[in-house]
Amino acid sequence: MNKLDLIEKLQEEAGLTKTKTKAFVERFFDEMAEALADGGRVEMRGFCSFHVKEYDGYTGRNPKTGDRIKVAPKKAPFFKAGRELKKRVDK
Repeated sequence: MNKLDLIEKLQEEAGLTKTKTKAFVERFFDEMAEALADGGRVEMRGFCSFHVKEYDGYTGRNPKTGDRIKVAPKKAPFFKAGRELKKRVDK
């Protein structure tokens, strides 16, 4: 399922216009992304949670040339499935 599929499914279920449904879904994902960008955590009980992991910088190696390079520290979003989601997927 992609974002367009989600919009169409919600539109059918809620009986809203496609424009309103699209605006709702866009707003939902924008708010999640903003919370993560601010260093927060997004949690949907039983379904999943998202948080930001911070990775330290390190000295790596370019596989083509063998030269040592510095890899900068970075942040990346991390997804963790909730108990109920795990049960539904595993059936």
